[in-house]
Amino acid sequence: MFDEETLRADSAGRCDSGMTPGRRGLLRGAGFGAAAFGAMALGATSSRAEAEAQEVAATDLDILNFALNLEYLEAEFYLRATTGSGLPQRDITGVGHQGAVTGGSLVPFKNPQLAELAAEIANDEFNHVLFLRQALGNHAVAEPAINLSTSFTALAQAAGFVAQGDTFDPFASDNNFLVGAFIFEDVGVTAYHGAARLIKSKPYLSAAAGILAVEAYHASEIRLQLLLAGIIDRPNSISRLRATLSGANDDKGIFLDGKPNIVPTNAHSIAYARSTGQVLNVVYGGGSGSDYLFFPNKLNGAIR
Repeated sequence: MFDEETLRADSAGRCDSGMTPGRRGLLRGAGFGAAAFGAMALGATSSRAEAEAQEVAATDLDILNFALNLEYLEAEFYLRATTGSGLPQRDITGVGHQGAVTGGSLVPFKNPQLAELAAEIANDEFNHVLFLRQALGNHAVAEPAINLSTSFTALAQAAGFVAQGDTFDPFASDNNFLVGAFIFEDVGVTAYHGAARLIKSKPYLSAAAGILAVEAYHASEIRLQLLLAGIIDRPNSISRLRATLSGANDDKGIFLDGKPNIVPTNAHSIAYARSTGQVLNVVYGGGSGSDYLFFPNKLNGAIR
C-alpha cells in the first residue's frame, strides 16, 4: 500500500533543487553560452519560486485561469496549423493585458489522415477555451501575448536537434507539425494532473478531469503518429529538455530501452504531474533568459 504523499511525490517526480548538474550540461551542450545560461537559470529559479508561492494562495478561479492561458496557446497553435487563422477576437478578451500572437500558418499537410486528426484536436482545444471562459465568466483572463515563431527554434536548439543559426518551423511540414505538437501535449497532461489537487470545487474538479482525459488522448495520438513516422530522436530530446526545465524526472520519450513508449508514466503507471511552477518553467523555457519563450509577457492572472 502507498500513502497519499508517496503517490503524489512519485507521480509529480518533484525535485527540491532549482538547478541540477544535468540541466547545466544540457543547456550548455545545446549551444547556450555562460551568460545566456546564467540568465536562464536565474529566470527559472525566480519563476518557479514565485509560482509556488502563488500556488499556495490560489483560488479555483486562479487555477482555471492558469489552465485557460495554456489552452489559448494550444488552440492558437492547432487552429493556425489547420485553418491558417487563430481564435476569434470575441474569444480572447478579458481581464489583464490582451497580447498579440506572432507566427503560425497553415500546414501543407501531405497526409490527409493527419490533417483530419489535427483538425479534430484544434476543435477540442477551441472548445476548451470556450468552456473555461464560460465557467469563469467575467473573471476570465484575456489571451496573453503568444510567440509561435522564434520560440520553437529556441527549444529545438536547446534540445539539440537544430544547430545554432538554423531554425525550426513546426508549420512547414507534416513531420515538423508532429514535433511541434509533441512539445505541448504532454505538458498539458502534467499541468492538469498537478492542478487537480488544488481545486476545491467538485464541479470544477470534475470538469478539469474531463479536460485532462482529452489532453491525454491527444498526447497519445501525437506520440503514436511520431512513432509510426519513425521520428524518435527529436521527441526524445524534447522530453529530456522538458524534464530538465521542470527540474524533476517527470518526462519520457516515445521510444525507450528498445521499446515504444506511448504512455509516459511513473513506476506505478500513474501519469506525471507538475506544479504550476514546473509548468511555467517549461513553457517559459527557463525564464527571462529565454524571453519567456511561448509567453513573452508571461501569463495573465494570479499564477504567472
